[in-house]
Amino acid sequence: MKRIHDALLALGPAGVIGIGVLIFCVPFYFSAVQPAERELQAQRSVAERLNARTPFQPVSSGGRAGELRRFYGLFPPLEKLPDQLERVYGFARAANLELLQGEYRLEMPRVGMPAYRITLPIRGTYAQVRQFVGATLKDMPSASLDALRFERKRIGDPQLEAQVRMTVYFRPVNEGDTP
Repeated sequence: MKRIHDALLALGPAGVIGIGVLIFCVPFYFSAVQPAERELQAQRSVAERLNARTPFQPVSSGGRAGELRRFYGLFPPLEKLPDQLERVYGFARAANLELLQGEYRLEMPRVGMPAYRITLPIRGTYAQVRQFVGATLKDMPSASLDALRFERKRIGDPQLEAQVRMTVYFRPVNEGDTP
């Protein structure tokens, strides 16, 4: 103990602080710097892979009208609304959700895409609701999630009362008339 005390006196305050900083730097390097370097390397490799890809080359079409028609072609026609609604119900059945009476509203704008707004009160576990929403958004690219609200009656209750608001978009009725 006397030797340590004498060594510290010989180093002086600046030397003691320097040793303290060195001792602190070792765990800091392994806990912060090294993981950050690994993350940086991973990000660089992802960026290199993205840069190595061939850039997107759009297919030439008949101008903007052709592009717009092609875009609208990605959406189902309005006549398929019952089929799209049945798909939503199928995803709910597959997730074993209990569907309560929902609200449905078709919006037909003068210009743009028809939108079918769906509000579904559902009852099930969080995992079931998540499965339903995930499957719907994955398999129906024309659908969007507008709102999602959860409510649990008691703290330990696994069942949730949820309300899902989504919109399914359709091809405009006058899509063929687009200039």
